[in-house]
Amino acid sequence: MDISTVCIHGGYQPDWAGSVTPPVYLSSTFAHPGIGSSTGYDYSRLQNPTREYLEKTVCALEEGHDAMAFSSGMAAIACVLELFRPGDHIITSADLYGGSIRLFHTISEKNGLTFTALDTGDLPAVQAAIRPETKAIFVETPSNPTMQITDLRALSELARQRGLVTIVDNTFLTPYFQKPILLGADLVVHSGTKYLSGHNDVLAGFVISARADDSERLRFLFKTIGSCLSAFDSWMVLRGIKTLPLRMERHGTSAAALADWLTGHPKVKRVYYPGVAGSAGYQTSLAQTSGFGGMISFETDTEETAHAILERVKLILFAESLGGAETLITYPILQTHADVPREECLAKGINERLLRLSVGLEGVDDIISDLKQALDD
Repeated sequence: MDISTVCIHGGYQPDWAGSVTPPVYLSSTFAHPGIGSSTGYDYSRLQNPTREYLEKTVCALEEGHDAMAFSSGMAAIACVLELFRPGDHIITSADLYGGSIRLFHTISEKNGLTFTALDTGDLPAVQAAIRPETKAIFVETPSNPTMQITDLRALSELARQRGLVTIVDNTFLTPYFQKPILLGADLVVHSGTKYLSGHNDVLAGFVISARADDSERLRFLFKTIGSCLSAFDSWMVLRGIKTLPLRMERHGTSAAALADWLTGHPKVKRVYYPGVAGSAGYQTSLAQTSGFGGMISFETDTEETAHAILERVKLILFAESLGGAETLITYPILQTHADVPREECLAKGINERLLRLSVGLEGVDDIISDLKQALDD
C-alpha cells in the first residue's frame, strides 16, 4: 500500500456511525460488560481507542510490529532506557539532540547506565567501543544539529552480530523518507511533536518496535510509567499525519533550494545538509533514504552575523522546535544544546556561529528573501 494511503487510512476505517474522522474517546475509564469480560479497553493509561488508531497508523508507516504513543519524544526515549539495568553500557551518536544528552547524563547515569558518545558513522570506532556490558547503540541520522549520517544497514548488522539493540531516532526524516526497521533497527523513536504532527500545536512521542518480545516489555513499562498520549492529542497527530507526504515533499524541495542558496552566500562558511552532493554522508543517504528532509544547519562567518540574522528575520521565526508549517530558526548553543558543556559543544562544531533552520511550507523565494535581507542589512 502506498505510504500516502497509509497516512490517511492506516489505523482507522469508518465506525458504526460512518464517521470519516476518527472519534475522540475522552473517557478515562471504560465499563465492563460483566465479570471477567472486557470491551478491550479498561483504562486510558493502558489503551484508548483514539490512541490505538494513531499507534496502528504509525506502526504501519514504520513497518514495525507495534507502536506506542507517548506524551512527548523525551518520554518515549526515557521509557526505552528503562529496558536496561544498572551497569549496562550504551553507545550513542556524539552529535545528538541536547535533550537526549541531558537525559542520559542527569537521569540515566544516576540510575546506573553508562554511555560512550562517538561518530556512529565510523564503524571501526563503534566496534572498538563495544564492551562486555554494552547492550545498545542509540543513533540519530541525520544528527542534530550537524546532520551527520550513519550507515544504518552496516551498523545494525554489527549490532546484531554482537547481540546489541539498535535504537534510531527518526524524527528528522520520518518514515516517509527513511525506514530504520527495514534497514535493520530494533527500535525507532520519534518526537511526534515535529514532522508527524506538523503544525506546532501538540506534544507527542513514539516508540516503534520491530519484534514482539520488545513490544511486550515496552507495553508493560508504558502502562506502569503512565506517560501515554491523551486521546485529544492522539487525534491531533492523526490529523497531521494525513498530510505528511505532501508536507515532507515540500519541506525537502525547499530545503534543497535553500541549502544551495546558502552555500553561495559570502557570509555563510559552511552548510550542513545531507542533500549537498559530495558531502560526507551524501552517498550513504542516497542508499538508505528516499529524501534529504527539511533541516539545514549553517555556520556564519562571525558570531555577530549569526546574532544579526536572529534579530533581523521577519518571516522566519526565532524559536525552538522544528517540523511545522512555519520556518523556524534556532541557535543551538543557547537553545537546544544549552545544557551541554560548552567544550563538548565546540568539539562537535556547535559554536556561536552555528544556526539551525527548520524549513517550513512558505514559498521558498520568500524564505530566501527574508534570509537575504537579514544577512545583507
